[in-house]
Amino acid sequence: MSSFLHEAFRYVGMTPDDLARLAALHPLLAPHFADVADRFYAAVWADPKTAAILSGPEQVERLRATLIDWMSSGLLGPHDEKFYDKRSRIGRRHVLIGLPQEYMFTAMNVVRLAYQRRILDAVSAPEAALMLSAVNKLLDVELAIMVRHYQLDSEARLVVRERRAQADRILAIQTLTAGLAHEVRNPLNAAKLQLELLDRRLRREHDDPRLTQPSRLAGQEIERLTQLLNDFLAFARPSELNLEGCDIAELVRHVCEVEHAGADKHGALLEVRGGEAAVPALVDAPKIHQIVANLVRNAIEAVPRGGHVTVEIAGTHETFTVRVEDNGPGIPEDARERIYEPFFSTKEGGTGLGMSIVYSLISLHSGTISLHTGKDGTRFEVTIPRRQ
Repeated sequence: MSSFLHEAFRYVGMTPDDLARLAALHPLLAPHFADVADRFYAAVWADPKTAAILSGPEQVERLRATLIDWMSSGLLGPHDEKFYDKRSRIGRRHVLIGLPQEYMFTAMNVVRLAYQRRILDAVSAPEAALMLSAVNKLLDVELAIMVRHYQLDSEARLVVRERRAQADRILAIQTLTAGLAHEVRNPLNAAKLQLELLDRRLRREHDDPRLTQPSRLAGQEIERLTQLLNDFLAFARPSELNLEGCDIAELVRHVCEVEHAGADKHGALLEVRGGEAAVPALVDAPKIHQIVANLVRNAIEAVPRGGHVTVEIAGTHETFTVRVEDNGPGIPEDARERIYEPFFSTKEGGTGLGMSIVYSLISLHSGTISLHTGKDGTRFEVTIPRRQ
């Protein structure tokens, strides 16, 4: 029995005697299941809102057969994992077809009253009272399961909508950034070329540090602008996936080996966990490398001296997951909602493109990223399908 079903049975006080009474009710109620189903869908058709959701008589007939099976299995059981899964699908189906949540309660009452009439007509007191109590417990549990999964699926759909809205915002800014970067790149390249010519002439004719040093500093600033422009373009125009087979565990270990120098300089401990076994995947390896490197660098910069950064690799048959966790002070609450926004940064001098690029590359791989943060640290969790 699932933990939720077990907890629901415990909460309503369902006993083995109750389950035995439900099973004993099946021969009494089964001949009337078809009539109850007819009453149920007559009530559905009578309401314009619910009737508008249904596609027609064929769908109703399929749902009617499902309802009869639901009534039968509810009484007979077994009340196990399969029972729970079947009930869960009903809640998810209600979300899918757009049935308002309140109609589950009114519809369940049709079944409850139909059972009650049959029991009171056929069973004498006090056994009728005990059977009605068992039925009410069962139907309350049925409602609890459906409402739970109605809520879970609604929340999942809300997350999808939020991610789609985030992707739309990023796409709009990518379009703007691509145009701006294109316009800036040509004059910047021309300025760089002219500055290099000027620097060579100054060195050849004068070699006076008072003249060459400003030229050199200007050249360094142009290089910085060029790198910033390249970051803009990486965000604005992420290239198509170039898929290849690679070992994600080996890739992550390699990233961490490269980043160890930065961690040592910062006085932080960088540790890899769970990378012993191979995690093969068909992905764009350089882009996965960039995702992991950005997250690891951010984590290193977030911890104080003596801080700890952990990178963990895990895999299932369908996906792989990379978790990057630090014991820094956490991300401020007012920044959490904006962490993936382009040009938003909590770092002094930051461009605010690093996490936007990470989000964009993960989306290209049809993956997801989640954030868990608090005063004890921050954890980013990236999950990506093994095959694109």
